[in-house]
Amino acid sequence: MVKDGTADERQDLLLPSSAAMPEPDAPRWNRFAFICATLASMTTILNGYNLALMSGAQLFIREDLGLTNAKIEVLTGSMNLFMLVSILGAGWVADLLGRRGTLLLANAFLMAGALVMSLGGSFAALMAARFVTSIGAGFCRVVAPVYNAEISPASTRGILSSLLDLFVNVGILLSYVSNYAFAGLPVHLGWRVMYAVGVLPPVFLAAGVLAMPESPRWLVMRGRHDDARAVLVRTSDTSGEADLRLEEIKQAVAGPQAAGGGGGVWKELFVQPSASVRRILICATGLQFFPQASGIDAIVLYSPLVFKKAGMTSNNAALGATVAIGVVKTCFILVATLFSDRLGRRPLLLASTAGVAVTMMALALTLLVGATSAATAAACLALALAIVATFSIGLGPVVATYSSEILPLRLRAQGASLGVAVNRLTCGVVTMTFISLADCLTMPGCFFLYAAVAAAACAFVYVRLPETRGRSLEDMDVLFSK
Repeated sequence: MVKDGTADERQDLLLPSSAAMPEPDAPRWNRFAFICATLASMTTILNGYNLALMSGAQLFIREDLGLTNAKIEVLTGSMNLFMLVSILGAGWVADLLGRRGTLLLANAFLMAGALVMSLGGSFAALMAARFVTSIGAGFCRVVAPVYNAEISPASTRGILSSLLDLFVNVGILLSYVSNYAFAGLPVHLGWRVMYAVGVLPPVFLAAGVLAMPESPRWLVMRGRHDDARAVLVRTSDTSGEADLRLEEIKQAVAGPQAAGGGGGVWKELFVQPSASVRRILICATGLQFFPQASGIDAIVLYSPLVFKKAGMTSNNAALGATVAIGVVKTCFILVATLFSDRLGRRPLLLASTAGVAVTMMALALTLLVGATSAATAAACLALALAIVATFSIGLGPVVATYSSEILPLRLRAQGASLGVAVNRLTCGVVTMTFISLADCLTMPGCFFLYAAVAAAACAFVYVRLPETRGRSLEDMDVLFSK
């Protein structure tokens, strides 16, 4: 366990002592903070649903519209690249409209995108629908984890921030269920119904977002100190803790201005970053790169193709297997959610990266040496389940938590945008090249490559990432200055 910095270090940084903060070993539950974090995280359900729905819908879109493999590949992965537009602008929008206002805007885009997708009759129309959906998805992916980190007490921030990935995977699971449930409809109708199901949920999610308070840190940035304190009182264990958190936020907001840092957030990030900010950026962007580069979305989006390669002949059987993947992925995220504040971020990330490397290697070997048969298909399914299980105990939920909590307040929204942009760009490259790469390297070769990346991720976590469990957000500069 990493202890808080010394009193001398705190005095040097002009930060109030956090000795009064609760010990991380005994987190105290705050119901209001849990409700707020849950509502914010639920906005990402449609993100996961729309991303993963293509895993099964592509089988029917290909037949209905006569699309080539290249177009299916582009349609499947393009949303991740389209998301870069809203991801890179999400920090600015979140600072302008507030975290809550940006999440409301995201739900409007998600509803419109689902509607256009269900009515699309050509490749161009579907690409336009994916672009509209991606705007809302990008806003959610950046702003929801920022909001959760800013609303949560330090003692339970790991649990509450992990809710984000939990609900993304609830969306993924629902997409698999939708694929399986509507697979029996006529080809021209089934995939449209799959997308039409996503039209109404954003309306109810927007109503939930309206019930949330605004982030106390955004309120302080706008000079609304009384409103910020009112939120902090409800999300802290005592009024004294709320006052301490408020003073730390005020110090964090005033610090860059007092130091003459009015040159803009992007300048502070890239042109003249301090040593601690430079280290934080390396950790945040590296941690966002490795989960996607290790090939998890090749399993999430193309597992029916993998299972058919191994000998599973029926569409229904392949789609049913994806439901099992969704269930396992969601269950193991719950494990990470429960243990993030007990074991710490580093142990979960190290176990996850090592586990993905081993299981990816085993899947590659099974596809390489196993004959096409029911036994090989069953072995591949078991290994796919092992991959998503090991991924979900760390690389899935902990990445969003860690990346959001280590960024300084003034840089948090834009820094989070940058990290998620790296994540989605990497994911887009993986999902838009998997079929072509499998034709070039063979499918086992793809998974050998992903295993090597996961091993590199394990080394990166071990060497570069310090433990953040139990620290206040305003105290991260102490940790990364060492």
